[in-house]
Amino acid sequence: MDIMASGKRPIKLVLADDHQLFREGVKRILNMENDLEVVGECGDGIQVLELCNTLHPDIVLMDINMPVENGVMATEKLKDIFPDIKVIILSIHDDESYVFETLRKGASGYLLKDMEAESLINAIRSVVAGHAYIHPKVTGKLINQLRRMTYLDEQGVAASGSTKEADVKYVHMDNSPLTRREAEVLRLMAEGKSNKMIGEFLYISEKTVKNHVSSILQKMEVDDRTQAVIVAIKNGWVTL
Repeated sequence: MDIMASGKRPIKLVLADDHQLFREGVKRILNMENDLEVVGECGDGIQVLELCNTLHPDIVLMDINMPVENGVMATEKLKDIFPDIKVIILSIHDDESYVFETLRKGASGYLLKDMEAESLINAIRSVVAGHAYIHPKVTGKLINQLRRMTYLDEQGVAASGSTKEADVKYVHMDNSPLTRREAEVLRLMAEGKSNKMIGEFLYISEKTVKNHVSSILQKMEVDDRTQAVIVAIKNGWVTL
């Protein structure tokens, strides 16, 4: 169905990358889709803020390595000034530290530049629909890092069994919709424990664990465990 004939406007995008040839290629791919439109492009983090103020895009595709101001700093400023504009990082870096940093600054997605065009398009549509999207190649590294995490208790005191190796700080979840028990289940989910293992750890039945997991996903408005932990990081409940 033609997006214009349906009366629904296309998704507006701004490209922020200091390589003009790369921008031209991405723009050509995206503009071939009826529901996508690249309305602006720039080569540094300062310019992207100016474009957003003028063009009011739905999505900014942001590189990390840019002159004047890098993508991490630009993402933080952009989300502070324009909270409704979603940011997707499009980078060559598959290091999980970049993923954590950009998610904490407010990015809704992290993609790698070697991904296929169809996957990029699907990722954009997914983020516009309100989902987080992480490139499959970095998801494994992200999960391994999350599994090493342990939360502080409500007083901010290190939980028993935590290690210096994780090098992680956890903050009190004041703005969390979760109960304390659900927060405990989420912590164990992040460590990679199965429902059975969580039940044994908390001395509750596996069925009760399943109920808690379902409640967590529903309250956090996510589809799976990975997205739940990612949302926790984005909301500042977990910091590195």
